[in-house]
Amino acid sequence: MNTYCRFFLFLILLFAFVPFIAQAAPGDIVSSIPAPCTMPTGLAFDGNLLWVADRLTDTLYAVDPVSGSVSKKLPAPGFVPTGLAWDGQHLWCVDREDARIYQLDVNTGITLKSIESPTASPQGITWDGEFLWLADGGESVICKISPDDGTAILRYPEPDQAATGLTWWNGQVWCADRKSDRIYLFDPQYEEVVFGLDSPGKYPRGLTTDGNTLWNVDYQDDKIYQLVIEDDENVKLKDQKTLNMLLSYEFRNYGPGEVPSLDVYIAVPNDLPNQKLLGKVNFNPDPTDIIKDQWKQRIAHFALKDLQLAQRQVITMETEAELATAQTFVFPNKVGSLDDIPGKIKELYLTDEDKYSINDPIIQDAIKNAIGEETNPYWMMRKIHKYIRDRLHYELSGGWNTAPRVLERGNGSCSEYTFVFISMCRAAGIPARYVGAVVVRGDDASTDEYFHRWSQVYLPGYGWIHVDPQGGDKTRPSDIAGSIGNISNRFLITTVGGGASRYLDWNYNYNEKWTGKGPVKIHSEAIGEWSPVEEKRNDKE
Repeated sequence: MNTYCRFFLFLILLFAFVPFIAQAAPGDIVSSIPAPCTMPTGLAFDGNLLWVADRLTDTLYAVDPVSGSVSKKLPAPGFVPTGLAWDGQHLWCVDREDARIYQLDVNTGITLKSIESPTASPQGITWDGEFLWLADGGESVICKISPDDGTAILRYPEPDQAATGLTWWNGQVWCADRKSDRIYLFDPQYEEVVFGLDSPGKYPRGLTTDGNTLWNVDYQDDKIYQLVIEDDENVKLKDQKTLNMLLSYEFRNYGPGEVPSLDVYIAVPNDLPNQKLLGKVNFNPDPTDIIKDQWKQRIAHFALKDLQLAQRQVITMETEAELATAQTFVFPNKVGSLDDIPGKIKELYLTDEDKYSINDPIIQDAIKNAIGEETNPYWMMRKIHKYIRDRLHYELSGGWNTAPRVLERGNGSCSEYTFVFISMCRAAGIPARYVGAVVVRGDDASTDEYFHRWSQVYLPGYGWIHVDPQGGDKTRPSDIAGSIGNISNRFLITTVGGGASRYLDWNYNYNEKWTGKGPVKIHSEAIGEWSPVEEKRNDKE
């Protein structure tokens, strides 16, 4: 089969997958073919064929991307080939043993150029149209290098722990990591990891792209995978589990005075992309009524009168839910402008509140320093995220101060991180709100006494996106990116709010309001208890 016939067949089969791709999310497998060798490393696409490097036989294979058949073999220019890249005319091959990078003519197999690697253990390589990019998992770097002499022009920290393959795509770099089994999208202009994908195999090595899809060769299962990059399906669920959650609220008055009234408000969870409630949310006792605040949050209200001295008042909310880890894939170039945000969203979630104080000089100065001239809402948000993590450290010291004071102080709880983030986003014109949840602490059979709150921002073209500024207070780029667009199956969200609720105030999960007559000593608390559903059902039987 000649070159033109192979390429035509490749296009036919690619378009045959379009209905599948239209319903898929980034990272989903489109197709797979066997690798032509047992120790595949580098991968490149020359517009027609895939090139695969084998470190066992020191051979470079030209592979048909449809059938997997080998049409050509070339001896590698070194003895441990680890990375391949195509520059439009020639193949570049990284050799780890002698730490050199070779340029080959694939028609003749002749080595045209040999340059020294700027790192000692080079792995993946790619071509951006002008420069080469090199990954070295041993030195934990990605380098932009000169194709003339290998000089490192720029160096960046690798996304995770052990970078292997690289490929250039739309001004960004995809990077495979063999320890985390992830493939990360890295933006060198902003020096941030945008997001990560689960690799299709357990040892991802070479990466390449045909412009529309991503190709990855796996060192463990010896397969070459074709993966979805961009698609209309932006949310992916995984690791679903079903748990029972019992939220118990307790109140006691130790006197000697009286408590004529106690109003308890418990936020009622709803179905969300990451959570599906299985059946009815049960309360004991039954609530006085179900109400909604200005944020449309459903709240169970319990109105109690004339509480007896030292009597233990207990209110419970119980539900079974299927929880999933949910990831939203946001491509920054697809995010609309601030002008594209619906007016109703702006009206609700750009307003000021006392905890935010968006007009305070500290917040206004922080916005100027953080954002500069940036106009893309995604990168505005990321710059705010970076500004906060560079200036705050986590400290649970009690109390919820206002955003300017927290930023001035330099530390805060998860709620205070959230107030600062929302304040700065709103000051920049990005709608923001908070969510609160009961958290699985460790094992699925566990209790939660502390709960957790984080933020959501509205990005035009994507809607509401989870952003946890306190959870992103990490050093590894992949961990920082993991705090954006992701929610774990450890969270059952109960509360969604924009600010001070009519009933929950600045609290989440629950709130209480009581009146006293004479001196009173009050004890109140709420605890979330988790149980695997099957275990819970067996206990009831």
